[in-house]
Amino acid sequence: MTSPASALLGRIFTELGLASRMVDIPTPASSVPLPSRLATGDLAWASVGAATLTAHRDAASIDSDRIATAYRSDRFLTLDGAAPSVWSPFSGFWRTADGWIRTHGNYPHHAARLRAGLRLDDTADASTVTDALAAMTATDAVTAIGASGGLAVHVSPERPEVDAALRETPLIEIRRLGDAPRSPARTASIAAAPLAGIRVLDLTRVIAGPVGTRTLALLGADVLRIDPPELAEPEWQHLDTGHGKRSARLDARSPEFSELLSRADVVVLGYRPASLARLGLSPAALIERHPDLIVAQLSAWGIDHPDRAGFDSLVQAESGIALIESPDGEGPGALPAQALDHSAGYLLAAAISALVERRAAEGGSWLVRTSLRRVAAELLGMPRRAEAASEPDVDPSPHLQRFDVDGVELITARSAVPGGDFAAPHPWGSDQPAW
Repeated sequence: MTSPASALLGRIFTELGLASRMVDIPTPASSVPLPSRLATGDLAWASVGAATLTAHRDAASIDSDRIATAYRSDRFLTLDGAAPSVWSPFSGFWRTADGWIRTHGNYPHHAARLRAGLRLDDTADASTVTDALAAMTATDAVTAIGASGGLAVHVSPERPEVDAALRETPLIEIRRLGDAPRSPARTASIAAAPLAGIRVLDLTRVIAGPVGTRTLALLGADVLRIDPPELAEPEWQHLDTGHGKRSARLDARSPEFSELLSRADVVVLGYRPASLARLGLSPAALIERHPDLIVAQLSAWGIDHPDRAGFDSLVQAESGIALIESPDGEGPGALPAQALDHSAGYLLAAAISALVERRAAEGGSWLVRTSLRRVAAELLGMPRRAEAASEPDVDPSPHLQRFDVDGVELITARSAVPGGDFAAPHPWGSDQPAW
């Protein structure tokens, strides 16, 4: 009998146009220890398996404990021996007068907008927010926070009809957007570095996109991450997902940015679709200017919601996952990892690897995209358990790497994709914006 993980991997390969390579669909040697009611471990194994097989690496060497460690990397990350605080006090579940909401305030500007929406001053702390929200309805709270530019969603029950409709669409949408000459892969060794010589412009942040692009760097790509000069990134977050990449700050409207685009093979987009369009960086606009590009686009809610910002935790809350994973049947819970983020990252990496080969064989301009909400719908359609399994006793030590990053001792998770170790991340914004 085919396991849920193997069945999903087979469908992923069909969507990638690689069904002929899946004569024998591999089966997990063991369950991925990510205990939850939903099939989080199966989703994780299939996503990592797709990235592994498209890189021509042996799926038999996939380690389930390593996948679980990589998906929960923020729990094992240390900087000079200390674990950073990865959640803001303004991120979390809050009880309102008639239900629950979930907020995200990890970035200082999001926390400030949340306070503004609740008409609280800069001295407000979590307890003040608790009191303010307890006196509001969930709808009023979400509306007020959203009107100020903050991030909040209802904690909602699942809607099977919505998820079923989403599952009628591809998990990984691939479209040929135009014609271009064949662009042979620039690598001499598929086994060692299948993406060697491929330039990837990384316009992503916050787990999903960075997980995908660090996987491309692991496979030999030259990955350059560009961030807006005015929008700082938490050090721990970058170091946890920045392996093997260079990092620079540059205005997307500058001539220097246009020069980077003109020499890129792949562009990975992780910002809101509407924001990218206003900058002339929609997939269609990019490919019109550079017709041999592969463009990968990730969003939280999908292209039907181009103006809507979001994060894994918010999608879990609004899609019904938080209530399914309730620890007591009353208050909301969460998956054992940011599994929507990580899975989306590995799926995009798999698709990009496949499209680099496809472009080399037949040419063309290509678009691949997925969303956290589409990944959530996939998870909600997989077999589930009545109760979550108990927390596994996994020793993470074989699955961690140590680096010296500009004098900081970094310990973080090793690659879930077998066949090599990560190169060290560079400090955020420390490189020149040049190939």
